[in-house]
Amino acid sequence: MPLSPGDSPGFLLWHATLRWQRDIATALAPLDLTHVQFVLLACTWWLNTQGEHPNQLALARQAGTDVKMTSQVLRILERKGLIEREVDPADTRAKRLRVTDTGAELAPRAIAAVERVDAQFFQPVPLDDAVALLGRLAHPDT
Repeated sequence: MPLSPGDSPGFLLWHATLRWQRDIATALAPLDLTHVQFVLLACTWWLNTQGEHPNQLALARQAGTDVKMTSQVLRILERKGLIEREVDPADTRAKRLRVTDTGAELAPRAIAAVERVDAQFFQPVPLDDAVALLGRLAHPDT
């Protein structure tokens, strides 16, 4: 017998995800970033702070995004002056990614805005429980 929508984990996850995405979009709008632009900027910024200058493929893997979509969004971030692509001296076909000074100033502000949304959204659930469950759902084979 099919579950009612209120008893379906997938249906509830769908609605929770939609609510969370709306909250994130609202927080990022004043910063002129979409959610995916934020993710790619934040991941590039974080990797740069770790001494890495990833190429597009490495960034897509880090962010969990499609490579072609990543390329399209990186072009937008580049036009906005937030990211630069530099030729990789080891492989002239590849471009290394570097956050510009403007991007490096924006990334921590955007991360803080998203973290505020996350803290409010997940407040009803203990943080360790939320991280454990979501980590298991995101990486079921580990």
